[in-house]
Amino acid sequence: MEQRYYSVDQVAELLGLHVKTVRGYIRDGRLAATRIGKQYRIRREDLEAFGGGPVAADGPSGPVSVEVSAVVRLEGVDRERVDRVTTLVTAAAAAPGQGRPPVHVQAVHDPGARSLRLVFLGDAAGTATLLDLVERVAQN
Repeated sequence: MEQRYYSVDQVAELLGLHVKTVRGYIRDGRLAATRIGKQYRIRREDLEAFGGGPVAADGPSGPVSVEVSAVVRLEGVDRERVDRVTTLVTAAAAAPGQGRPPVHVQAVHDPGARSLRLVFLGDAAGTATLLDLVERVAQN
């Protein structure tokens, strides 16, 4: 069964607005609402008139954004391998694939411990591609 009345919090969630913004719209008369005690209730019809279209039952629709962060630590690497890995990974990260944004990469080398840490931040597919590249380069 469809919901006929919404709270201010629900309207804010549906419209992707802050609760104070929705209350301001109600106070200004831009969004019709009924006051019940100390709370407002907004009819579905009034919300649809305000938003210019039907209300989605499950909230705002649109693409879901996925962001991945990963830390990779390579042990026992010399300076030559560090240079090779960081050059390949940063070049691959800077070249976005299929319209995807580039993955951000940070490399930290500790020559005393002979280790390299790579930090990735980006979309899931781009990060997975870089992780696969690191594994292949580290094995050779």
